[in-house]
Amino acid sequence: MKKQVILALVLALFINAVDAQDRYFTRGAKVVFVSETELEKIVGTNSQGTNVYDTKTGQFEFAVLMKSFVFEKALLEEHFNENYAESSKYPKSTFKGMVEDPSKVNLTKDGVYPVKIKGQLTMHGVTKDVATEGVFEVKGGKIIGKSNFIVTLADYKIEIPSLVKDKISKDVKISVLSDYKKM
Repeated sequence: MKKQVILALVLALFINAVDAQDRYFTRGAKVVFVSETELEKIVGTNSQGTNVYDTKTGQFEFAVLMKSFVFEKALLEEHFNENYAESSKYPKSTFKGMVEDPSKVNLTKDGVYPVKIKGQLTMHGVTKDVATEGVFEVKGGKIIGKSNFIVTLADYKIEIPSLVKDKISKDVKISVLSDYKKM
């Protein structure tokens, strides 16, 4: 009986090790959002995103803590966390999705691999379907994933007070840059 339990544990570890060969991750993904109007350009940057990508299935998950966004002006950071993102109430945003046709991406071979991505973005307590394009770039064993998309703030129930409606864009551009490592 003891041998069977040990054998089962060894087998489970082996299966997890094999599965891990298909996964890449980062704990330092960079997310930048830009709200730009004629009156003001607001840029928030977060370099602490977590991302896991499974090359076999094409699935990936991404998470970012809202309080980790940094702004040029401290007052912008305060307003972002308290009034817009409500970071205490909604501490993180996530994206769970799929790379369409992951077999077209070879992360072991140098090259640029365009991809289509579909999934669900959860932000400010609201989950919406998102589809965008991205690219995996492999060079000298280094793997970078890039993607850009636009989010309409009202879709995520983020309200812009009338007092500043001309300074904050209704649509925010989001850029993601992930530097992957093998799990």
